[in-house]
Amino acid sequence: MNAAARSLEVLTAPISVAWGTESRLANAQYRQWIEPQSLPGLPFDDAGGDEGMINMPRIIQLLQQHLPPDAVLTNGAGNYASWMHRYFQHHGLAKGFKTQVAPTSGSMGVGVPAGVAAHVMTGRVAFTMAGDGDFLMTGQELSTATAHGAASIVLVLNNGSYGTIRMHQEREYPKRISGSVIAGADFALLAQGYGYHGVRITHTDEFEAQLLAALARLKEQQGTLIELIISPEVITTRNSLSAITQQALSK
Repeated sequence: MNAAARSLEVLTAPISVAWGTESRLANAQYRQWIEPQSLPGLPFDDAGGDEGMINMPRIIQLLQQHLPPDAVLTNGAGNYASWMHRYFQHHGLAKGFKTQVAPTSGSMGVGVPAGVAAHVMTGRVAFTMAGDGDFLMTGQELSTATAHGAASIVLVLNNGSYGTIRMHQEREYPKRISGSVIAGADFALLAQGYGYHGVRITHTDEFEAQLLAALARLKEQQGTLIELIISPEVITTRNSLSAITQQALSK
């Protein structure tokens, strides 16, 4: 190994590489992909829009702006996670630390306990994004956090449904909803019962102040759950639920 390393050390770097053009094209496509995209028929705007018509690219932009560079981000599985995966630019190993936990496992519910564990093990800011169905699976781990003096920030996207299942229902059997509705959940109130601060918001322009307040509470070792009431229409990063239904009906 030492001999190989010495041999590599004296090699002259090539003037060009065969994959250079492809690399530049891939990077250009990525840069285009992370440009905010509005969804068909939805009134997105930076001021907040109609209630529940959340501007998710703006939410991710605020996370990018205010979370510390070494924050650990976690999530479970579901359509909601695609907002983070598309628009958040992870610092990664280039700055000497890992910043993302959970996507490889691909399981619903892993985000909340992963965030608690990340804070316990690293002491770094732990931010979790969860869907409402996703949170229902392991949200009680906030009790574990409180019991062990840990604190994380949890953003629950509450669209009143198992969103991925609902999307597939509309895509394959439009307007035939079965078993994908979640009703009556007040996650902000539930978080308070576990010792977290809980707050519910309905407009994009309410989020920044609540995120900054949540970051401030971490200094006192108190976690925060921000429940973001979001319309089922805001179902994917590419398409609205109504547009998916109409496409299915037109086949």
